Amino acid sequence: MANRKHGAVYTGVTSDLQRRVWQHREGLVDGFTKKYGCKLLVWFELHATMELAILREKQIKGGSRKKKVALIEAENADWFDLWHRIRV
Repeated sequence: MANRKHGAVYTGVTSDLQRRVWQHREGLVDGFTKKYGCKLLVWFELHATMELAILREKQIKGGSRKKKVALIEAENADWFDLWHRIRV
């Protein structure tokens, strides 16, 4: 999640991406995303198990901001909101 191109970036994990992104967009989640207005889904990965997703989240969170930006821009150079891709 991000608040704008090259702005604040939040990394998280969930078992229900659509629900969790909606919560962030509506400001229902207290913490970093609400404080910095991170309402844009600019990048995501899907994993076969929650265990794998948590391992990947830790890897990403442990990396530099430069690496996070590179992940986003490899798939979404303009930081478009990808919310429409996950809505059912």
